[in-house]
Amino acid sequence: MSGTRTDPGQVLLRSRLNVVPSAYRGVSVTHSTDSFTGESLIEYFTGREVYRRTRFIVVHEPNGVWLAAVQRADPVPLFSPVTSVEILADPTECSFVVDASIDTAVPSNLARAAANHAPEAKAVVVEGLYSHVSFILNPQPLNINVTEVVPPTPAKLFDQVCRLLEVAEDLPPIIAHLDALTLDSFGSKIPSGHYLLPCRGADTEIVGARTSYLDQRPDREDWTLVGCERSAQIHEWFYGDRPPMVSFCPREREESSGMATITKCCLLEESIEIENGRVIVPWGASLADIREAINELARAWDPAWTTV
Repeated sequence: MSGTRTDPGQVLLRSRLNVVPSAYRGVSVTHSTDSFTGESLIEYFTGREVYRRTRFIVVHEPNGVWLAAVQRADPVPLFSPVTSVEILADPTECSFVVDASIDTAVPSNLARAAANHAPEAKAVVVEGLYSHVSFILNPQPLNINVTEVVPPTPAKLFDQVCRLLEVAEDLPPIIAHLDALTLDSFGSKIPSGHYLLPCRGADTEIVGARTSYLDQRPDREDWTLVGCERSAQIHEWFYGDRPPMVSFCPREREESSGMATITKCCLLEESIEIENGRVIVPWGASLADIREAINELARAWDPAWTTV
């Protein structure tokens, strides 16, 4: 999967969304003690030799940072004169960010840096990991919700999604947001003096009530199950009945319907399911499952982006 690939000399890039370089080696950085106008910057670089990999120039000057796209006379020689310059962002529109945690080869990382450090900027130039420099122009990333039950913490599914996005060079700019369902918040739905949770791994206590764990197969008592359909099935297998239950299944969360969402369901065991713009993965999904889910969301929501 990739964005629209184009050459900066073929179309104007200034109005395109989520423009990111296909490789940061195409971004050149220069510093000047002189101030520029758009006209003087174009005049300054037109005719100057640039390295054959150079397609963009980041210009630091006293008033701030400029971002420009250049076209060379001939991409074959080691150096070639610039034949045209397109101003992508001037110092009033461009922000320069230094964040050593950002791998600038990854579009989602550039989008996250823009959202965290310069949410109003038209263009965000990032000096990141390895001191590599790249940029994102007109950032409008695809925002996806990850609906997850917590504890345990960190929320595993959300953590897996974030780890994959940090290294996915072939995906459009995506930012994940945690939509957390907290176990202790479910106790108020059916007041009880004793709650049964699916497993000890949740390590949750509900204030004012006793807590037991289904995976420890305790002696049957008068309790309310905080769980899901699979928990109810296991309870019926153990004890021959189904108790009062509050469902915490993230798949049932109505707020996620119709949104770009990844969630999970323990009734799924081997494959993902796609419904109404969201993807459901098995409980305990592998990274391969989750990468497939992210791919499906990117296809379904098809965010506009351009690699150049």
